Amino acid sequence: MRTYIFYTQLIRNKKVVREIEVPENVSLYRLAAAIVEAHGFDFDHCFGFYSDVTVGRYHDSKLQYEFFADLEQEEGVCFEPVTSKSVKKTKLNRVWQKPGDTMMMLFDYGDGWRFVVKLMGLGLRVPRKQYPQLIRSQGKAPRQY
Repeated sequence: MRTYIFYTQLIRNKKVVREIEVPENVSLYRLAAAIVEAHGFDFDHCFGFYSDVTVGRYHDSKLQYEFFADLEQEEGVCFEPVTSKSVKKTKLNRVWQKPGDTMMMLFDYGDGWRFVVKLMGLGLRVPRKQYPQLIRSQGKAPRQY
């Protein structure tokens, strides 16, 4: 089985970088948890992945995957009409096709933590190795609260 190696960068502070390796068959939900954990944040807010990497109008992105879609499907909670796709049902290889493909992850819509998430390369899964794996950490992440 292959792994995906992601470069993540905090948009507010470009000096804060994490590289993470995860199995190719994990969901966007698991990737988001790994990114948030790598920055020392609590995974306690809604989030989404968007093809528009700019700071502007992420909600106009052509591709959108949001936790809101899962909340609506699983619990019947509807915040507003949801047109995005599920983060729990969508696997990485459906979103990132080749190295260089990039998305923006928005975590905590109130505080607006935005991350560039770029597929750097592919690896091979090592038996008995724990994933997700933090490969590189550069810069001190800010406090979440």
